[in-house]
Parts: sequence; structure tokens; C-alpha cells
Amino acid sequence: MRTAEQPYHHGDLRAALLDRAAQQLRTGTVADLSLRALARDLGVSHAAPNRHFPDRQAFLAALARAGWERLDSALAAADPGAGAGLRPRLLALGRAYVHFATGEPALLELMFAGKAAGESHEGPGLSGPDAVVADAQARGEVRAGDPAALATALWAALHGVAALSVSGVLRGGDVDVLLVQTVDALLDGLRPR
Repeated sequence: MRTAEQPYHHGDLRAALLDRAAQQLRTGTVADLSLRALARDLGVSHAAPNRHFPDRQAFLAALARAGWERLDSALAAADPGAGAGLRPRLLALGRAYVHFATGEPALLELMFAGKAAGESHEGPGLSGPDAVVADAQARGEVRAGDPAALATALWAALHGVAALSVSGVLRGGDVDVLLVQTVDALLDGLRPR
């Protein structure tokens, strides 16, 4: 039974639940998330989230998708464009990725946890490196080959730097030093032969 203090309707409850969950993940873990608690925080009945998410798995999948969209937007905003050259683009993408990872470590973990999110990821987030590699190939800066495969190798290296940063193995300036070294090593391997 709903009370006057717990309305069923909310302006955009789905978005509000995802936003509040993302905020909570900045200081907590996925295991700490509760749709019931989120509903209480937003001032709606505990049953209200069921209209948008039939179960916890659906909620986590939507939260992971929203994370990928945010990451893709952050990468797009950081990309200085093809005219900047390959090295500055890779460094900008790497720095944006590390910034996202260190600011949203629990969300990033959920994004990469296909079983936790209820699905594998096949969408946003990977488009930044794909576009950079394809552009660089068109300009002759990167060797021939499947741009998606080369971008995946690039992504793996950037993710590795971010993971080391999130884990606390690297601190402060050491992260950027490793990022520069990683990008330079990648560029050496990507050069046309």
C-alpha cells in the first residue's frame, strides 16, 4: 500500500533510478545496490521500479548500457579529431578512459561483467578507438589490417593502464607516464611496414 509520502509516479523514474545508482556506485559496489532502497531514496513506492525493470538483472543491464553510453560520450568529447594526428588522439582517448575508470570504478566493472549485466557488450564505448584506427589507416599512419581487430588491441592496452590505475598499483603521474609509454609502444606496432 502506497502512502502519501510514497507516490507511485515520478517524472522520469527510469532515468532517476539509473542516475542515483551511478552516484551510489561512486562510493559503493554493485552488491550494495537495491532497487527498493533506490526507490525509497527517490520518494516512490518500492514497487514503482518494477514498471521499468522487471528484475535486478534487467536493472543492472540497463545500468551497464548507460555506463557505455557515458563512456562513449566522454571519449567522443575528448577526441581532438583526425587533424590532431594519431598520437595526440590516442593520448586524449587514453586519458579520458583512465579518468572515467578512476571516477567510476564499480560502474566500469559492471560494464565489463557480461554475466553481471546479463548480456555481452557489443555497442558503445568501443567506437572511439575504431574510428581513430580507421581514420589513421586512411591517412597511411597505421598498417593495413582489420581496423576493429587493431582497435581491440588498442582498447585492451588502454584498459590495462586504467585497471592498474584503479587498482592502486599506479598513482598520480605514474599513470600518465605509463599511458604515454603504452601509446608510444602501440604506435610502433601499428606503423605501416
